[in-house]
Amino acid sequence: MTASRASLDLLYSDTEEELRSAVRALLADHCAPATVLARAESGRPHDPALWRTLASGIGAAGLLVPEKFGGAGASHREAAVVLEELGRAVAPVPYLTGCVLATEILLGCDTPEAADLLRALAAGQQVCVPALPLTQAPGAPLPQPLRDTGGGALTGTVTSVADATAADVLLVLADTGLYAVPAAGARLTGAVPLDLTRPLATVTLDGTPGTRLADPATARAAVAGALLSGAGLLASEQLGLAEWCLTETVAHVRGRHQFNRPIGSFQALKHRLARLWLDVASARAAARAAADALATASPDAPLTVAVAQAYCSGVAVRAAEECVQLHGGIGMTWEHPAHLYLKRAKSDSLALGTTGHHLGLVADFAELPAPA
Repeated sequence: MTASRASLDLLYSDTEEELRSAVRALLADHCAPATVLARAESGRPHDPALWRTLASGIGAAGLLVPEKFGGAGASHREAAVVLEELGRAVAPVPYLTGCVLATEILLGCDTPEAADLLRALAAGQQVCVPALPLTQAPGAPLPQPLRDTGGGALTGTVTSVADATAADVLLVLADTGLYAVPAAGARLTGAVPLDLTRPLATVTLDGTPGTRLADPATARAAVAGALLSGAGLLASEQLGLAEWCLTETVAHVRGRHQFNRPIGSFQALKHRLARLWLDVASARAAARAAADALATASPDAPLTVAVAQAYCSGVAVRAAEECVQLHGGIGMTWEHPAHLYLKRAKSDSLALGTTGHHLGLVADFAELPAPA
């Protein structure tokens, strides 16, 4: 056993539990399922008031930002706790894209311009979103960069950019480096997403000016590191989603009666829920391992993240499917929030790499030969 594996810490600290309580209380007050559904139906899922309180009131936006840039100087473990609670509430806020991916990219740039954006991001004054497809996976070739037509005037199109409609600044990968582009200067064409709480858009730039943050090599390294962190912390969002589905389903089968007895007393349902509980418990271990490996910069982090994503994606989808099915006819209605969780789980299973992609990474890292 390597030293990094021997020191793996899967437990939650007191600080992490206090952070969880604060975020959960906020979401309970401002992000009830009926509220989320109403905003999704309106076509404007993001809640600016909720975001301001989460980002600056609680300080969640600056968790991964060092103190010298005005952040909390916390670690991926604390950010993972926030994502667990956001997944539990399918909260329509740009946290994964704006406070994990964008923060990691800006930290990787290490320039005065990037530092200025980090300060604004940590204070909750601006939302930065990377102009990358939501399906972009760590370890996969990066998309074709946009073209710099001269002086930082960028031209090109990026599809399936998550949370672009909530962004103030887009982080754009171009052939001459990474650029910060005001979202107001880009043409955003909304797509119809599977997950209504995480809107997608096509970003089109036509000679749009941007501020250069890094050279091409630095930019690509920063994006690669951000994708690894994003995939690892996405597992925590999937964990929170799965836990909500399990909890709500157990509560339903305890209270729903058939043949004058709770349907949860039937052995077949007991077995299904027991298996789901084991899956969720294992997903918690995988997600916490990924967060801890990222927080400690473990050399095993790429393997640990790939394992977490390969496992947690499937658990989240199964938990959401069981939630819909075991709620019976109620689970099939639009008014019940189960469909929001199923759609988020399905969307997350494609975000930052599919299960198949991450299984392939596990095989590569473990030096397992492919089938003949």
